[in-house]
Amino acid sequence: MMLPNISDFIKNYVTKREKSFFENDLINNKEKLTAEIEGKSILVIGGAGTIGSSYIKAALRYYPSELIVVDTNENGLTELTRTLRSDLNITVPECYLTYPMSFNSDVFYKMLKKHGSFDIIANFAAHKHVRSEKDSFSIEAMIKNNVLDAKRLLDYLKRNKPSHFFCVSTDKAANPVNVMGGSKKMMENVIMSYSKDLKITTARFANVAFSNGSLLYGYIERLLQRQPISCPSDVKRFFVSPEESGEICLLTCVLGNSGDIYFPKLNEKQLVNFKTITEDFFSYLKKDMKVCESETEAKELASKINDDSSYPVYFFKTDTSGEKLYEEFYTSNDEVNFNLYESIGVVTNSLKPSFSEMELTITEIEILFKRKSYNKEDIIKIMNKILPNFNHIETGKTLDQKM
Repeated sequence: MMLPNISDFIKNYVTKREKSFFENDLINNKEKLTAEIEGKSILVIGGAGTIGSSYIKAALRYYPSELIVVDTNENGLTELTRTLRSDLNITVPECYLTYPMSFNSDVFYKMLKKHGSFDIIANFAAHKHVRSEKDSFSIEAMIKNNVLDAKRLLDYLKRNKPSHFFCVSTDKAANPVNVMGGSKKMMENVIMSYSKDLKITTARFANVAFSNGSLLYGYIERLLQRQPISCPSDVKRFFVSPEESGEICLLTCVLGNSGDIYFPKLNEKQLVNFKTITEDFFSYLKKDMKVCESETEAKELASKINDDSSYPVYFFKTDTSGEKLYEEFYTSNDEVNFNLYESIGVVTNSLKPSFSEMELTITEIEILFKRKSYNKEDIIKIMNKILPNFNHIETGKTLDQKM
């Protein structure tokens, strides 16, 4: 089966935008972006992923003098380098290094100390998937990555200040119903507690279409492996393209005031149902779907797939923990400025807890993690104390239990 042109499909069927949603704001702020990036040193943590690599491509338009990329995914860094070096429209700085390492490791901090200060640091290292929530072990790993490791980095940066520090968030941090969103809201609180010491910004944005590990990215893998496609029929999401995800992060990082949270000014009419995208996907492929009544039926039909047969697809109602049927970028308690940009809104009064308050919170979490035994509910209780609007949805089922 011929695979689709993903960029073309995203433009025509997912975002339904021929040009970038942020194009005019990039043009209007070109002078400022150039002044802050050209000839400067950039460190990107988690730069091999979809959003981090898109941020890098956006930043390289403004000719930084140095780019250091850190990621635990060695293969991803290799492919990132191939992509950058193979693109006629990208200029890779002479000083370009990739490091396959974790940003919570001792060797990472050795590298930082050897290098000295950076002008711009952007952190994309995070647990980003709702499916990462399963039990106490998975949640501890998530909170360590999203919250505790971010704090360790900020403690270091207080003594070695960049001009700009950015840490990616998620729309799921607004009125969170899953631990991933709750952990990113905790991350926001942590980094905001440093916003008087460092110039810190973050961004919440929509699903990134066909990003690594996403449901839509999985469609390509299923086609390659001739396996059935499984999709929720009742979930709507906002979408940005991979390119757009990097652009909003760059705009936030460079233009934002310390403590700002940026988000795309998408409206309800731009929400897209996953079922609709799936139907459009097969229409784009000029391939008929065979809608199945169960996972078993879909798998049985997939075992008999040939080039002429309809493709098995199973639509289901959402019944897993932490799933929100809609998306939002801010809450009723937020002060939001819609007038600064054509395409971006800014939360300007985000919670800025005192440093001492956050220290107490972090200590409580660390004490819990040191216990020999605790459960998922113990973590949720602490999160509820920190995040009064955290309304966790627990169904007893995770996405790992589904096809």
